[in-house]
Amino acid sequence: MKRVRREHTAPELAVRRFLHSAGLRYALHGARLPGRPDLVLPRRCTVVFVHGCFWHGHDCSHGSVQSKTNAPFWARKIADNRARDARQQDELRAAGWRVEVVWECQATDESFLRRLARRLLRR
Repeated sequence: MKRVRREHTAPELAVRRFLHSAGLRYALHGARLPGRPDLVLPRRCTVVFVHGCFWHGHDCSHGSVQSKTNAPFWARKIADNRARDARQQDELRAAGWRVEVVWECQATDESFLRRLARRLLRR
């Protein structure tokens, strides 16, 4: 697990490139915010998380893969990750931030990213 990157992952870079090309400007990895969101758009009071489907338990073909070794550990780990994500998003919303989540499987879907950019530009 040491080699699993936390920042600057391929899905995150794809989202960053798309949003930047759409004219959105952001700060990276808001260290002072709960959960250290991947992108912070302070003018729009919005944060964007780019979640890996497996690590955060997304209901898709990537996220529903069951580990063949140490399955109870991974089930607990992913459940804890989901609970932590929900708690951090609640804290951000309570502080007045809007929260957007982009899943790894959505990071290459241009129509999804276009809709996200439109939503962010309207704020």
